[in-house]
Amino acid sequence: MLRLHFTGDDLSRIRFVSRPDPLWETVLSITLLGSGLGQSMFGPWRARARTELRRLSREHLRLLRYLAPPRGAFPDFLTPAQASEGLEEGIEAILATPRRRLRQELTVLPGVPSCARPLADGDPEKLAELGEALRAYHHAVIAPYQSQMQALVDDERAIHSRSLLNHGSEGLLAGLKPTMRWNPPVLEADYPLDHDIHLAGRGLLLIPSAFCWRFPITFIDPGLSPALVYPVSRMRDWWTGSPTGDGPRKLANLLGNTRAACLRVIEHGCTTGELARRTGVAPSSASQHASTLREAGLIATTRLGNAVMHTLTPLGAALLNDNLKP
Repeated sequence: MLRLHFTGDDLSRIRFVSRPDPLWETVLSITLLGSGLGQSMFGPWRARARTELRRLSREHLRLLRYLAPPRGAFPDFLTPAQASEGLEEGIEAILATPRRRLRQELTVLPGVPSCARPLADGDPEKLAELGEALRAYHHAVIAPYQSQMQALVDDERAIHSRSLLNHGSEGLLAGLKPTMRWNPPVLEADYPLDHDIHLAGRGLLLIPSAFCWRFPITFIDPGLSPALVYPVSRMRDWWTGSPTGDGPRKLANLLGNTRAACLRVIEHGCTTGELARRTGVAPSSASQHASTLREAGLIATTRLGNAVMHTLTPLGAALLNDNLKP
């Protein structure tokens, strides 16, 4: 069981990432690639990823698979906070990891193979090789789905922002179910082992993740800045969309003033009822327009209690910014 203990100060310092964390997604996807878990959700992605990864060197893949095993813990230094600014910033932070920390955190892994021994000694060339391996892996099997992952994060932010506005911080935390359970003042989640983290006024960064599977995950070291990575709600084919696919053909469905107005209203997130009121159409018409926009890949729809929440996808935002706004 994972338990995060909140104070009053912590409740006022809950934050969401604004975009997918490139290193959390990278490392978690490596563990999924080798575990075979979530086959119905990730099976087709695995097949495509394995094809793409044939281009990477065996040494790089061996090093990554050792550092992020299919089961068990992986070192905290692989997912530095600086990665929230981008992949390169995160890799630079990894390269700057002190030797003492490298050696200490690598003890969470069973046995050190020859490919990783120089890493434990802080060897600059081995660290540079790790950076190259992470960069190549991300480019091959994470970057192609960046827009889809961004849409998932945007959707989560929109939903929980409304919970925060309507019900405060505790309402936001209660809305994280069923992945987590809010039992004031403790946020609980299923976890492979007992792990208590006392936030002690430091707040909490929430990181929704496409490649986090089954239960949330956090740092091993409770002294690091508190962050909680959790599985984002997603459809089985979340990763298949592509802004370079047949989107232009589908966009023909959007011609017309009413749907353009709907897209503008959905820019900041809204329910179907709100969409109807703001555009002056009947609820049934609003629902139909939303369905067309969703089929075209321009909006995402998520159930929120008895209502549904509509938010823009990256493709929808790009269309709105480039073509629909005056």
